[in-house]
Amino acid sequence: MIGHSINDFYNVRDAEPDANGLIELALIPVADLVIFPNMVTPLLIRREQDIVGISEAQIRQATVIGVAQRDPNVVSLQPEDLYTFGTEMAMGRLMHMPDGGTTVLVQGRRRVEIVEFVQTQPYFRVKARPIAEHAEENREVTALMRATLSLFQKCVELSPQLPEEAYIYALNIEQPGWLADLLASSLTLTQIERQNLLALPDPIERLRRISGLLGRELEVLELEESIHSQVRQEVDRGQREMFLREQMRVIQNELGELDIFQQELIELRERIDHKPMTDEARDKVLKELTRLMMMPPMAPEVGIIRTYIDWLLDLPWQETSEDNLDLSNAARVLDAEHFGLPKAKDRILEYMAVRKLAAEKMKSPILCFVGPPGTGKTSLGKSIALALGREFVRVSLGGVHDEAEIRGHRRTYIGALPGRVIQTMRRAGTINPVFMLDEIDKLGADFRGDPAAALLEVLDPEQNHAFSDHYLDVSYDLSKVLFITTANYLDPIPPALLDRMELIEFPGYVEEEKLTIARQFLIPRQLEQHGLAGQGIRFDDETIRLICREYTYEAGVRNLEREIGKICRKFARRVAENKRTVKRITAPHLDKYLGPPQFISSLAEEADEIGVATGLAWTEAGGDIMAIEVTLMPGKGSLLLTGQLGDVMQESAQAALSYTRSRARQLDIEPEEFDRLDIHVHLPEGAIAKDGPSAGITLATAMISALTQRKVRRDVAMTGEITLRGRVLPVGGVREKILTAHRAGVKNVLLPKRNQKDLVEIPKHVLRDMNIVPVTHMDEVLEQALLVSVRTARETVSEQ
Repeated sequence: MIGHSINDFYNVRDAEPDANGLIELALIPVADLVIFPNMVTPLLIRREQDIVGISEAQIRQATVIGVAQRDPNVVSLQPEDLYTFGTEMAMGRLMHMPDGGTTVLVQGRRRVEIVEFVQTQPYFRVKARPIAEHAEENREVTALMRATLSLFQKCVELSPQLPEEAYIYALNIEQPGWLADLLASSLTLTQIERQNLLALPDPIERLRRISGLLGRELEVLELEESIHSQVRQEVDRGQREMFLREQMRVIQNELGELDIFQQELIELRERIDHKPMTDEARDKVLKELTRLMMMPPMAPEVGIIRTYIDWLLDLPWQETSEDNLDLSNAARVLDAEHFGLPKAKDRILEYMAVRKLAAEKMKSPILCFVGPPGTGKTSLGKSIALALGREFVRVSLGGVHDEAEIRGHRRTYIGALPGRVIQTMRRAGTINPVFMLDEIDKLGADFRGDPAAALLEVLDPEQNHAFSDHYLDVSYDLSKVLFITTANYLDPIPPALLDRMELIEFPGYVEEEKLTIARQFLIPRQLEQHGLAGQGIRFDDETIRLICREYTYEAGVRNLEREIGKICRKFARRVAENKRTVKRITAPHLDKYLGPPQFISSLAEEADEIGVATGLAWTEAGGDIMAIEVTLMPGKGSLLLTGQLGDVMQESAQAALSYTRSRARQLDIEPEEFDRLDIHVHLPEGAIAKDGPSAGITLATAMISALTQRKVRRDVAMTGEITLRGRVLPVGGVREKILTAHRAGVKNVLLPKRNQKDLVEIPKHVLRDMNIVPVTHMDEVLEQALLVSVRTARETVSEQ
């Protein structure tokens, strides 16, 4: 509270100092307040003993000393709980308040420093030394006072707590100490800051300190004013916009028109009324429309709600495309677009047949096309949609790591959208499209979740009738969708997801199939795309075979089409330059068009050799033949394996050696040879990793050949896993292996007997050209693969 100078405050005079310059007066503790000289303010008296001290001082018309407490919450005070510097005060009369408290009006007189406590009961009484102030008037003091008053004026203008009278009162003060005390009592300062100012005896230094505090206060007030100004501008702008919009609405009503926002709301209502939806979705969209109608057009949530309503209205809820269930037409469409692939085509025709007989009872299958790249998995999905007369949509899952890509984001996030499943369904426009999830084996998982786990609900016929997308927040029916997934490998797919899908394998194409595909599809398409359809250009069968063998190494036909396209481009250039071109492309011309061969075809061995056996291998690009070489050298019985063999193949070599050692006597091998010879097994093409158990009998045959010095027949190739007892176990990739052997000129193939069931997949003309020998034990393998040694032959002749 700001007061004014009172020369005679109840006729109370300042205390007279004794010979030592000290005054002895009652001390009144002050909580939450620092009283400065010339300051008039009411003082709340909290302690009864202080009232006694004040009453005795009033009787003697004496002053008292007011000292601030260090901790305002302390009631039972001790001398150490009080500051050293205080103010001598004159007091008015005590006033009792309605709440039971007692106040007294006090006026600060002068600064004092507490020297000694004379008594502490019933109230404090102290000896104190008055502090005299002396300030010389000069230009520096005048300039400091003016600068301080200028700062104070700005603070008064900006602060609502400082009345203008405070600046007028300060303007009429001529003493720097008094001015500093007035400003200190007016500003919003902490008790410690006020106490430090009270303890400064030099008025000039005190005024400098006040000037710094005024600068700080001015910065805070200017920042507050800037913030308040921005708020006022925003409020004024919003009120102005609201007023103008209300005016526009009234004018449009007078003209019989509607504003744009209201018109959009009416259009949304009409769309909802005419949109076929589920009851749950309709209730949800009507609820959101009601919220939208209650909001002002410029509210932040308007855009979010409007986008959500649009998503619900754009999705197909009951729209379907009519299935074309003509099986003969579907078979023609599938055969016209793809050669071979009987399993996949039969499964689709079976689905159509069941749907034709019991459409309401069957559930849509979840198919998984698995096979090497370029075998027509994705393009077959398009053909299936064409055959059924349905929409075809595709989502590539390669590289997806976030679960929200499948289920969507919740609407609490800025920029939230539905997952890819719902987005694709909107693009399809019907609830029964052919939905292809491409590259399902390329899904990833990280801290954002596991997309494969989210697909469990999508690809489960028992659950996907009520698919839950985080953004939609309503159930969506996916049960009528024909889901087709594609994968190159099954190993990365989680077992739970794999269990929900019906696997259809796409084996790699053999050379004859590639020849037919090139004739029926690839060459006509490339000639058409390069503008050569009417030029009469022809590819010989041997030319196509040579491209497959020496310029591509794949299970599919993607690179084959690329090489055919390369030849067509060279022809197109010559035609465009009006140069003479040949019409028939023969094998000798390939070097000219495609350069030197990129791959060397594997052929059978040229002669029967000791320690070299021909094995059959499966690769991603089909099958291949490989020669396994075994050589013996003096040593300590070690087995050395080279050729970048995997763990499984290394174990097969160990098993083959163990079998050989266990049958040493029967095979006419001296057991001591295993201790003084090192066996080196090598598979050529060491840069290519090799693994698997199917080379077991080939490894054993090569080892036994080297140890018995019996040659291995060059026209025999073999595949099969070996056990320690010499049994031959079945293997995979039989189709590719036998076709590779046929292409390499091998006439005899030793095959595990339990793999005879796989021969149904082999073309009949291949089986007619080859001798497939089923074996169950290594004795049968050795009988077919090894020639009689020279020594054995001589012994037989001598016996005869």
